[in-house]
This record gives sequence, C-alpha cells and structure tokens, in this order.
Amino acid sequence: MSRKCSAMVQASPRAIIKSLVLVLSTLLFAACASYDGRLNSSTTQYLGTDGSIVTRTSTASLSERASYWAGDSVSGPASIVIKLSDQKLYYYKAGKLVGISAVSTGREGHDSPVGKFKVQLKEKEHASNLYGDFVDANGTLVVKNVTFKVDKAPPGTHFQGSSMPWFMQFAPGVGMHTGFLPGVPDSHGCIRLPDKMARIFFATTPIGTPVIVEK
Repeated sequence: MSRKCSAMVQASPRAIIKSLVLVLSTLLFAACASYDGRLNSSTTQYLGTDGSIVTRTSTASLSERASYWAGDSVSGPASIVIKLSDQKLYYYKAGKLVGISAVSTGREGHDSPVGKFKVQLKEKEHASNLYGDFVDANGTLVVKNVTFKVDKAPPGTHFQGSSMPWFMQFAPGVGMHTGFLPGVPDSHGCIRLPDKMARIFFATTPIGTPVIVEK
C-alpha cells in the first residue's frame, strides 16, 4: 500500500468521528429549534397554577397568567406576604394559601419597605400626591413622569398625580394598587398588581389585614 493510501486509512476513523459529531450537532440543533418553536407557538397550551389551561393567545397579560385566585370559598382571617426576590404576592386565609399574584415592587433607590405592616387605608380611586404628570387646563399631557414640588411646572400647566386604582396603603405613602408590571422592580416603592388581582384583593381584604414584606 502506498504511503498516500496508508495516510488516508489512518485518517478515516478521525474523519468518521468528526462526521458523526457534525451530524449529532445538527440533529441536536434541529431538536432545540423544534422545542423552542413549540414554546413560541400560539397553539401551545400550558397548565396554570390554578389547574386551568391557558395558551399564548390568551388576552390576559403574562402577569395575569402567572397569577391565580381560589379564595372565594375559603373563610378565615386574611394575611398577605410579599416576597421581593420572587416579585410575587402570596395571599392567605386562615393560614391557607388561596392566591398568588405577580407584582412589581420598588426599583433601586425607591425600595419597597421590608417588615411587618397592616392595611391602613383603602381607596378605590387614589392618585399619588408626589409622582405624576404636568397637564394643561384641558387635561392634555405636557410633561410626563414628574415629581411634585421638585420639577417645575411649565406655564399654563398643573400637576396631576398618577392614578393608583384599588389602592390599599400599608406603610406611609406605600400601598398595593393596579399598575404596570414590566417583570422587574419598577415602582417608586408601591406594590403594583395586575388590575384583575388588585380588584380581588381590594374586595377581599379588610382594614387591619397583616402584610409582611420580605426580601
């Protein structure tokens, strides 16, 4: 056998191994792509935490699909635990977990207070007296996201506090209310909730309900 043929024979096992690796890598990539495709498919169904079936075509927001309530038929004193690291609120009745909600808590520099509190105040329609927008006489937005008595109002405008529907205050200037949930801490210290969950909690929670906020 010639040296050239001998070299080809010796190289064949390596070539075969490389070919197999290439084939396996291609198959693995294809499988992953198929898996990701299923995750992103509008027809894929998911089992919710309450046992219901949801799909990506649901009109509910991601935060609402990550929340559930099963407390209407459960009696007993209410209590609330908010875990900042989870960005979740856990609702209990008589010590039994009956609801979970996604939340958005205070961002860096505006951290939500940690500790033991109680619901002090409930207002269906509440507006911030510190954060909001400058609007003109017709209510048209002129400058958004301002701080009252810090930012100067343009001539012909006035301060309009940010809307905080279904507000339940548990610490000075801090409460739970309907708000935008971007999936990360984003508020000025309040606990933002999906509107559906804020309405449920507002209707269910009496003044004096214990609220524990944990890191």
